[in-house]
Amino acid sequence: MERIGGVNNWRLTIRREEAGVTLLRAATCDRRAALPEALFGLPVTALGDHALAPGRRPPEGEEVLVTCGPAGDGEDWDNSGLEDLRLPDSLLRAGDYAFFNCAALKTLRLRDTVRYWGGGALMNCRGLAAFHLTCTGQEGELLAYLADELPRELDVTLHWTDGTLARLIFPEYVEVYEENCPAHHFDYNICGAGYSYHHCFYRKQLSLKAYDELWRPMLGMEHDADCAMRLAWWRLRYPAELSARAEADYLAYLRENALSAARWLLAERDAAGLRFLLSRAPLSREALTELCGLARRSEAPEALALLLEEQHRRFSGGIGKSFDL
Repeated sequence: MERIGGVNNWRLTIRREEAGVTLLRAATCDRRAALPEALFGLPVTALGDHALAPGRRPPEGEEVLVTCGPAGDGEDWDNSGLEDLRLPDSLLRAGDYAFFNCAALKTLRLRDTVRYWGGGALMNCRGLAAFHLTCTGQEGELLAYLADELPRELDVTLHWTDGTLARLIFPEYVEVYEENCPAHHFDYNICGAGYSYHHCFYRKQLSLKAYDELWRPMLGMEHDADCAMRLAWWRLRYPAELSARAEADYLAYLRENALSAARWLLAERDAAGLRFLLSRAPLSREALTELCGLARRSEAPEALALLLEEQHRRFSGGIGKSFDL
């Protein structure tokens, strides 16, 4: 087995081809890992069938050990603990069941130039819900594939090459087949407000305008209030192509749910986000008092300082307190 240096630990089985390297098998003991961009002067262009599936025996091929330091034989090298994975920018193809049963995987980072996804590529990746996509404009169909393939709530961050950033929440939906015994057939129902979001693509291209136009209809049906709050928050936080009307709609909802948003940001320890929220959605005296107590209990000094500053700025008269001795 040939040994080379890298930024993570990988045991690879590869096949060299004229156009690039195919990873027939890739196994790591790391929780956060990035697959190598190139091997032996060739770009990594493809993942083979079942390439990262835990428990799979290595196929025949050239074996390579990529290591960033000591990694003993006692380590768990079957991707069972892999939570965050970055795919090579050069990757063009993911084979059938490429990530099958990667149950711990939560976050996938990749470019939108992966042109082919095999059948069941993401099957049983039940925890996978966060995607970071670098948008090159060359393909642009990847997000439509992911949204169609995964009906669960998705948290997608889009990075354009000009530095523009957007973060989109795609609410969950569930497809249900219910047996209708008297009629001897099954009734098909869709539950949840997310179906339209997961299919808001025209010719597999995302339109942020079309995405924003789904907001009012979603509020008119049964929906998850926490999901809606985060959807509105991220569109305001990173307002790529955000119209004045959509901004007003999102801001009105965020102001109605400002306390919930602040609690969430405290739990995330996002002091910069909390500062942004305070600038857009003023909180009541009672809400600020509650949040100050929560920040103290959570040992979040930066957030506490922001809240105390806001409290002093807006309610400089202070808060009356009484003490029993």
